Amino acid sequence: MYRTNLVLLSQLKSLGLALVALFFAVSLVFYPEPTFQASLKGLKIWWDVIFPALFPFFIASEILMGLGVVHFMGILLEPLMRPLFRVPGTGGFVMAMGFASGYPMGAKLTARLREQHLLTRVEGERLVSFTCTADPLFLFGAVAVGFFRDASYGITIALAHYGACVLVGWLMRFHNGGDEVTTLSHEDHSFFLTRAFRAMHHARLQDGRTLGKLMGDAIQSSIQTLLMIGGFIMMFSVIIQVLTLLGVTHVLVLLISPILQAAGVPMEMSAPFVAGFFEATLGVQGISNTLPTVSPTDQLAVAGAVLAWSGLSVHAQVVSILSKTDIRYTPYLVARFIHAGLAAALTYLLGAPLKTAETVVAIPAFAARISVSGWPSFGEQVWWNAEKTLIVFTVMIGLGLIMQMMRSQSPAKR
Repeated sequence: MYRTNLVLLSQLKSLGLALVALFFAVSLVFYPEPTFQASLKGLKIWWDVIFPALFPFFIASEILMGLGVVHFMGILLEPLMRPLFRVPGTGGFVMAMGFASGYPMGAKLTARLREQHLLTRVEGERLVSFTCTADPLFLFGAVAVGFFRDASYGITIALAHYGACVLVGWLMRFHNGGDEVTTLSHEDHSFFLTRAFRAMHHARLQDGRTLGKLMGDAIQSSIQTLLMIGGFIMMFSVIIQVLTLLGVTHVLVLLISPILQAAGVPMEMSAPFVAGFFEATLGVQGISNTLPTVSPTDQLAVAGAVLAWSGLSVHAQVVSILSKTDIRYTPYLVARFIHAGLAAALTYLLGAPLKTAETVVAIPAFAARISVSGWPSFGEQVWWNAEKTLIVFTVMIGLGLIMQMMRSQSPAKR
């Protein structure tokens, strides 16, 4: 009986998926012009923003992994990442690249580490839950300056986004606490920098590829991943347009409005909130247009929740990347709900002064160079992302050195 029910459910699932795909295909036939324009819009976003922002860093991350730098950071950051997040030190490399370059970099690097058996399945689920974030250039450039027309808002948005992300990482350390963990490949009581350099050298020799071969493989892998990301962005742009034309989004707004109002969210936020459920950029853009009737703090809180959720478009990208491994999607999904709630709460705490007065703050140098008129050029995006990556790596390595020195001194105290 149980097996019969499983077969029936499987058949119903196949039928449901087929009907959804057929419905989508028929909608494209009935609305050719709007869906074509939506597809072009998604392509423009990918070409103007996503491609130049991620392409150099996908290549750089692949090369760094091939040269063994991730193993070097694994030894160095083990005393920091293991106690805080219960992931190996190599997770520090993913955290640095993910925070600096934005989603879905964290998912891609987590999957690569899992493929190389540098972390377990549960450690991968913990790691991807807090390293797949928005990048600072997007938060300051597109959100604060481009949408809200105030670079100082970027401070509140970024602190809430990354602060909540670190809290999510700490909470996810309790996920499947009894599972096996990765350990360092060998016990070596020499100086930690010596051990780190040895691990890096051994990893490079084990990889065996020449620099030319490594660069070629990195470019090929990066382009393949970026094409996949571009396809998802275009597809979800079309899906959102079709749902809007058919009135589905309006129905969702009517359903979600009472829930949001019960939570204290103004009714004007309902439509952009639904849009942000599918695609974060569209949602935040809509939220920024509600300024005359909604307070800045409420705007930033809801925008922070939408950015933390990141939209089904990014979720689909993460699922596609993780599908090559045994890392499950459900922990990532739960983490996004927690991240959204924490980001909104932290925004209210950090953005309280916005209710009474405009706060004068010092903004990062790269944010001060962003023009309201549009996104920076290809070269500017590469340079600014490199600048942020260097800063994040410096902070991570500095913390690793401090933790290693504290660890090395502890036996003497005993």
